[in-house]
Parts: sequence; C-alpha cells; structure tokens
Amino acid sequence: MSVILDLTRIVQAAAEADSPSEQVSVIVDSIQQYMGLDVCSLYLADERGDMALLASRGLDPVAVGSVRIPAGMGLVGLVAQSRHPINIADAARHPAFYGIRETHEELYSSFFGVPIVRAGIVIGVLVAQSREARVLSAEESAVLVTLGSQLALVVSTESIWQEINKSSARSLSGIKGAPGIGIGQVRLCDDVDLYSVNDGECDDINATLDEWHELVKSVLADVKREQAGLGDMLSQDVATVFDAYCLLLSDPSLINGVAQLIREGHHLPGALKRVIHHHADFFLAMEDPYLRARHEDIRHLGNKLYSAWRGLRNAREEDLPSTQTILVGAVVSVSDIARVPIELLAGIVCFQGSNLSHTAVLANALGVPAVMGVGEIKGVQNRDAMVVDGNGGRVIIRPNASVLAEYEQLLKAEQQMKGELRALRDLPAQTVDGTTLKLYANSGLLADISPGLEAGAEGLGLYRTEIPFMVSDTFPSEDEQVAVYLQILEAYGSKPVHMRVLDIGGDKPLPYFPIKEENPALGWRGIRFCLDNSSLFMSQIRAMLRAAEGRDNLRIMLPMVGSTSELAGFHALLNDALQQLQEEGVNVRRPPVGIMVEVPSAISQLASWRDQLDFISIGSNDLSQYLLALDRNNPRVAASYDHVHPAVLHEIARVISIAHQTDLPLSICGEMSSDPIAVMLLLGMGVRTLSMSAAQLPKIKWLLRRVSLDNAIAVVAEALLLNDAKQIRKLVADRLYVLGAGEILW
Repeated sequence: MSVILDLTRIVQAAAEADSPSEQVSVIVDSIQQYMGLDVCSLYLADERGDMALLASRGLDPVAVGSVRIPAGMGLVGLVAQSRHPINIADAARHPAFYGIRETHEELYSSFFGVPIVRAGIVIGVLVAQSREARVLSAEESAVLVTLGSQLALVVSTESIWQEINKSSARSLSGIKGAPGIGIGQVRLCDDVDLYSVNDGECDDINATLDEWHELVKSVLADVKREQAGLGDMLSQDVATVFDAYCLLLSDPSLINGVAQLIREGHHLPGALKRVIHHHADFFLAMEDPYLRARHEDIRHLGNKLYSAWRGLRNAREEDLPSTQTILVGAVVSVSDIARVPIELLAGIVCFQGSNLSHTAVLANALGVPAVMGVGEIKGVQNRDAMVVDGNGGRVIIRPNASVLAEYEQLLKAEQQMKGELRALRDLPAQTVDGTTLKLYANSGLLADISPGLEAGAEGLGLYRTEIPFMVSDTFPSEDEQVAVYLQILEAYGSKPVHMRVLDIGGDKPLPYFPIKEENPALGWRGIRFCLDNSSLFMSQIRAMLRAAEGRDNLRIMLPMVGSTSELAGFHALLNDALQQLQEEGVNVRRPPVGIMVEVPSAISQLASWRDQLDFISIGSNDLSQYLLALDRNNPRVAASYDHVHPAVLHEIARVISIAHQTDLPLSICGEMSSDPIAVMLLLGMGVRTLSMSAAQLPKIKWLLRRVSLDNAIAVVAEALLLNDAKQIRKLVADRLYVLGAGEILW
C-alpha cells in the first residue's frame, strides 16, 4: 500500500506543477530520489519520432533539451519501437547501444527503459540507470512500469513542445578556456573590429604621423594603468600578462610599419589594419597551437588601438557591474577583464579564440571559468542569464529552472572543492598508502610562472624557449636570451627548471626565416632544425649556461630526438659551449641533459642512449599523435584521438619499463598529466613525476591524495587487457567513483 501511495504522490506532484518543463523535472527528480538510482531521464517523442531528452537527474545537464536520438536508434529507440521494457546490467555491450558523448552515459552500466504509451502511440521513454552493473529487481521494475503507464495520462506532449519551441534557451559548445562553473548575467563587450575597416587616404601625412605616435603612447599608458589595477587584485607577477601588449607597443616593426604606410598615403586605421593583419596572419599560419594562439593577442591589441582612436571605452565608471557578471564578446580582451571587479567576474565567453590565448591564460590565473571559440552568439543581450561550464566547454543561454538548479549544485560542490584544493598547496602529492609524486608546472610565458609557484609546483617541467624568437624581427642576441632565462631560473630558486631548446621548424616558422614544407609534422623541426643552424643553437646553449651561472637548477631538454647522431651532435655543441665560457671566465657547469620521448623511433633506442642522458620526459601529445597517426587539431579526425588508447598506453608502459631497468629518471608532460583518468593509469604504471598546467596541478594533487598505489596497479592490470579507449575510460571512471574520488571528473 505504501508503494502505491508514494507513486500517487509522485504523479500528483507532477500534475500540479506550474509548467510543462517543471512537470517533467518533478517526475525525474522524484523517481531518482525515491528509488535511489544514479540516473532517471525522460525522453519525449517529437513529430518525426525522434526521442528528445527532456529532463534528467544524473546525466550532464547540458544534454537536456539538446540531445535527440534518431527514431529506432539505441536502447531508447528499441524500447519505443518494441513497446516493451528493457532491463540489462551492461548496456554498453548490448548490440543496440548508441553512445551519446554529451550525456556521458559511459559512466553508467545498467539500463532500464519503459515505454510511455498513450492511445496506442509511444509518446516517450522513461529511463533509469546506475553505475553498478545490475538488473533491476522485479519490484523495482514494477514500480517503473507503473509510473510509465501513469505518466502517459499526466504528461502533455503538446504543451511541452509548445513551451520548448517558444523558449529561447539554448546551449553552445566551444573550447575549454579555463575550468570551473560560472553563473551570472551577460555583459557584452564592445564589438570593435579593426578588420572591418575600409582603406582610405591620408589628408595630412605629418599630422597623422603625430596622431599615430600619440595614440601608441596613450594606449601604452592605458595598458600600464590596467596592469597596475589588476596587480592590486592579484599579484604583480600574474598581472604581467599585460607585458605582451607593452612589448608589442614598443615593437619597431609595428610602429615603423604603420608609420611607413601613412607616409605612403594610407589613413591611420587602414595602415594599422594592414600591419596588424600581417603580424597576426604570420602566427595564425603556424600549426603549433600555443604559437598560433599568439595571433589573438595581436588582434586584441589592434582592436584596442582602433577603439582608442575612435574615442571608445569598453566600460564607464558609472556603468560598472553590480552582480555576478559573464563577459561575452568576439575577442574579450584582458582590458575588458581588468575593468570588472574580480569578486563579480563569474565567467568569460569568447566567440573566437583558443585555450592558449592571453585571455584564457589570465582566466586560469584568476580562477574564472572561460569558454572560447563558441562562434557568434546571435540574440544574446545584456543581463541575459547565462551558465559558463569551463569544465565541459559549454555555454547555456537563458537556462531553465532545472538546468540552473543542477549547475547551482555543481557550483556549490566546486566551491567546496576549491577550498580543499587551497589547503593542499604546501602538502605533498602523496597517495593514501604513502607513495609520493613530484608535480611540475608547464610554462611558455613569463606570466605563467607565478601561477605555477602559487599552485605549489615543485619545479618547471617544460619551459618553451621559442617565444623570444617569435616576437623579434631578428634572432634575439645571446644577451637578450640570458635576460629571459635568468628570470625563469631565479623565480624557481632551487627547484629544477627544464628548458626545452628551440622547437622551431616547419610548423613554426620565423618571420625572418620562412620555411615551407608539405608535411611540417615530419619535417625540419626540433633538434633537426637546431643542429642544421649550429650558430643559432650555440647562442642559445651559451645563453642557458650563462643564465645558470651560480645555480644548479637548469635542465636542458631536447625535442624530437630520433637518432643517435642527433644526440651526439648536441653533446658536441654543449662541450664547445662549456669550454668557450670557461675560457671567458664564466663559472659554468654541465647541466643535466634529457630528451622528450615523442618520436616513436626513440623508444627502441633509449637503453643504448643511457650514457648520454640524465633524464627523459614523455611528450604525451606528440607521441600519441605519431603513434595513432592522428592530428588532434584536425576536426575531421580529432574525435578518434585519445591518449589512453591501448596502443599509446602499451608504448608508454614500454618506456617506463626501460627507464626503470636503466635507472633513468622519467617524467610525463602534456595533456595526459592533467587528465585524472590518465593520471590514475600512469600512477599504476610506475610514473612518479608529472608536469602540467598550473591550473590543473591542485586537482591532480587532490586526486592522488585520495587513492592508493594498490588501487592504481589493480586498475592498470585490467585496463591493459582492454582494446578500446572508451572502455578504458569507463573502467577507470567507475573505479574512481568507488574510491570516492569521482567528483574530480566533473
């Protein structure tokens, strides 16, 4: 009798809901809570017979309203087509299983689906799921079947679809710029686009030249004021993200380039557009994601100069936000960010951009969720409600009540975790059974240094040395390089700093050293380029050694090494550099030397190279791409890229084994090091040093302090027997949830 009463209450509560959307939300919430299931979802048939996910408690909230299963597809389609319930323990192994990436259903094993039938027509499917692989009991099945039949009398499909069609709520996918959940009101940034300027003639060349030079001075002063203001909110080191703007505003090629075009008769905005376009396109043509992202910084600066020329300002003092704010625009600049009080900045959404832009770098440093590259958002207005899901790279515009409630819960849980993460800063990355790992930070900009140290990094696992070479009109001098390297080494004190030598080549050409190749990934890059330009390479080696004088924290790392001759060539240059500097009276010592294991041919030669190496670092991004023959930046094949692919895991296991046998210190850098699934596997495989972005370091430490080495070894033993990356991810995810560490996957 009690069960009947409970069911009656659920149906009655649904019938009394104020709107159709609230009606279906009440249904799934009540069922999920009443039956203690991990997931309860309601799919509703549209006019074509496709099944739309209308409500869910447990699945990714972003999938609600956006996921549609084609008629007859998947287990949901099978339930609708057969008009019979389906009750299975392992859904993924069923021949009708239809995985939907947006729902993250791979986390749930069992599936129970019951059709909702009215007047002989299937109007929907009620689905229950759980992580545990089990078949629902007869009593549980009876409850859900009863609810399915009663819901057919309650749910008004016509009203629901009318409401959905009228609603302007929608979700968009983009690139993960900075992790976290943000909820707030939209604040549109000024849509100033220098690239839309038409060419024009200059009326007074001398006056325009004066105007140009005054404009540069004015914007430079403005940038420095914004930098100082941001430094008041954070640390001055983090605020040095503005140094890139200052550097560009002092760049003779920019200043003189615009001036020359003015002298040729172009009006100021037209001349500025041409020069900015030239500089930006140079970086945009590069295949390296980090360097390609620098084109966004140049475009930001161009728009800032153009805006100042037009007398615009992105915000007025009397118009400052007073509530939680989400900045939205084509290219939200660091200046836009600096004008919002940090305590009110809830999120950032850019139509363009990448996770490597200065905007994303600063968002990470500030701890502000950001999503980049969502494409132009039409119809969004100031003060519209918005959710920014930086963890999933999603944006929800005008979310409904159920989605908003779900994200508010996630935000609360996230804020609680942030508090836990801050408390871990000075604690070791140690498993519950006493295994300690070293966590290093990756860096490419001077502005990246402070966040790494503040996150508790025990060293710098990868410092990209390309940047001084990319922002110059010529190869930077040895002294100029020394000044940069010295800042890095001093900042980290006694902690190790792994400086990767120039990774310049076919995919990263210099403006003053153009390279054109049909297949740059397999071409003139990394150590190959360096050895073929020995004078340039010698200058860099000498600069590193000079910067390290009196210190012992320098580590030199070589990219793309694939042959013995390449190693020998470097050591010959290193010996020459040491001898030269010693003869010049510089007190230098030989630093530890290692390679990035990213070329497959290097793996079989590691043991024979032991005497020439002091350490190795697995470059998981490039190694995975070369092993899988997949470009993760190519949208046509990117979905097939996964660094936990069995082939990748087996080769990494091979490298680890060789390192242990030869007593060769090993670390891993790249995205694997910040992926909780991969980290659990790497721990069990024997990796004890990881290098990652500063933003991810606290989360990985949190994870490690909640698992044991025995847990990791056990899951690795099972994972290496599987032959599919999705199966491996599900296996590890399930295990993390069992261990109480599953929230790291949110």
